[in-house]
Formats: sequence, structure tokens, C-alpha cells
Amino acid sequence: MKITMHGNPLTLVGTPIKTGETAPVFYGINQQMQPVSLKEFAGKVVVISSFPSIDTPVCSAQMHHFNKMASELSQDVVILAISCDLPFALHRYCAAEGIDRVITLSDYKETDFGKKYGFLIEELRLLTRGVVVIGKDNKVNYVEYVPEVTHEPNYEKALEAIKKALA
Repeated sequence: MKITMHGNPLTLVGTPIKTGETAPVFYGINQQMQPVSLKEFAGKVVVISSFPSIDTPVCSAQMHHFNKMASELSQDVVILAISCDLPFALHRYCAAEGIDRVITLSDYKETDFGKKYGFLIEELRLLTRGVVVIGKDNKVNYVEYVPEVTHEPNYEKALEAIKKALA
């Protein structure tokens, strides 16, 4: 998987996830500093929105887009926003920006998601930008590793995958 930041190549660590695979269980830390497992969302369509840092304009735009999307989707869909930002920073951002429909998780401690899904940037110890859609059957329905980290993901394709997973 090749990704760049401002055109400069970066290295992804871990195992790249592929469509059709069973979604690996991972843990992230929520805003209350508690571990949250993918298992907690069993039976739901899970959308994972991965990004490097909430304190950048592109990451902020991505968070707002998925928060709006979450408000328009069925209760059978859970959107997880994950980065290596500290839980305190995610909490501050969500409170200040009115983000209330997305569940934020931090991968700062073990980079469990980053390694298991192949989203960890070796040079920066941050997550790369991308989207994973997991069906109710716990199978990966859609994966996007955004090739240029400074660009937003393809929201339309992600939404198509969500709707297909709900059908």
C-alpha cells in the first residue's frame, strides 16, 4: 500500500485489511479513558473513519462529514472515528465542534487498530487517512486507504458501502 503526505512517501505498518476478510477485533480508548472493543458493536454496521490528527483542517472536515452522515443513517450503523490523538484532545474537539453522533477512539496507547488494519504510519506513529466499513456479519465490505494523506476520503463510495451493508 503506497501513501504519501505532501507527495512524500510514507510507510504503513501492520497488516493491510482487505474486503471480504473477517474484521479483526481491536481496542481503542474512549474519551473517558476506558478501553472499547470492536466486539461491543456486534450486529451493527460499523464504519471506521481513520485520520492522523484532529487538529488539522482535513481531519476536522472528515469528522464533521461523518458526524452529519451518522445523523442521517439508521441506528444499525455506528461510526467510529479513530486516531492517535489523546482522548483528552478528542473530547475537547468534539465538545467545541458539536460532534455528537460519532464515537471517538484513541489508538495512542497500543496502536492496536493501526497495526491490525495496516493504518499505522511508521515515520509519524500516526494513523493514515481512510475508511473501513464492516457489515453486521463482521466481514469487511469496503476499505479505502487514501493515497495522499492530505486529501479527504471518498465519502460517496463509503456511503454506498454502508447502504449495501444495510440491505
